[in-house]
Amino acid sequence: MSVEAANASVAARFLGDHDRSFIARVEDAGLNASAPPQQRWMDGWLVRTCPGKAQRARCINAVAPGWRPVAEKLAECADLYAALALPLLVRITPFTQPAGLDAALQAQGFAFHDDTRVMVLPDLAAAAVEASADAVPAGADWVELAPVPFAEAVGALRGSSPEARRAHAERLRSSPVPYRGFALVRQGMVLACGQVAQEGSLAGLYDIATEPREQRQGLGQWICKRMLTLATSAHGATSAYLQVGADNHAARRIYARLGFTDAYSYHYRAAPAAR
Repeated sequence: MSVEAANASVAARFLGDHDRSFIARVEDAGLNASAPPQQRWMDGWLVRTCPGKAQRARCINAVAPGWRPVAEKLAECADLYAALALPLLVRITPFTQPAGLDAALQAQGFAFHDDTRVMVLPDLAAAAVEASADAVPAGADWVELAPVPFAEAVGALRGSSPEARRAHAERLRSSPVPYRGFALVRQGMVLACGQVAQEGSLAGLYDIATEPREQRQGLGQWICKRMLTLATSAHGATSAYLQVGADNHAARRIYARLGFTDAYSYHYRAAPAAR
């Protein structure tokens, strides 16, 4: 791929007319919020090896050009991930360096998967998401959960394995970004849950999940509004972001109603043996 084509491919991953410095801050915040204890720096690559469901915590993020050949670093990472029984994944964003890395991985047979949208709400004050006056849904309680019960709640709603739930809880406990997890509970059953990770004035929404039998009741939107209100009124957040699968149209409609718009996309490249 030529330099011009590589640059065009990168530009295509930016979506909408957003300030690039703000979007770069969102990417940094997303990396920090998903930081696991198992990570290392390798010549411009942030190599994460946390077991569990979250791919952000067990992939390579090529955030700087580095000096060593890409093939050499890939081979070293392949050995590392194989030793840990983890698939070799590379996360590709508009900030990935060098710009032609995605095309190079494709040429080597690395498979494209999990197209994801990062959506942003740059001005919370103007978004009218105030929900402090909204009543808690009938018969439910709004509770804050510590990392372990929150990871268990999310895992139960998503059908995650016990190992994935343990890894999730450990990641929340060790996160450098303050985390708060919440759930709507009725008669001991979690109806919906979510967490907010706030870095300065930027609030990130994660792990929004709803019990399948309770979907289409507006619970996901209610939780997002309540967490954004909390982040704004209690902790001074002025902007927000979230990450959602490009094909998760139902969730994307909810976030759009709250004022979120697409900012950029990312995807993963999986080594041939990991497909």
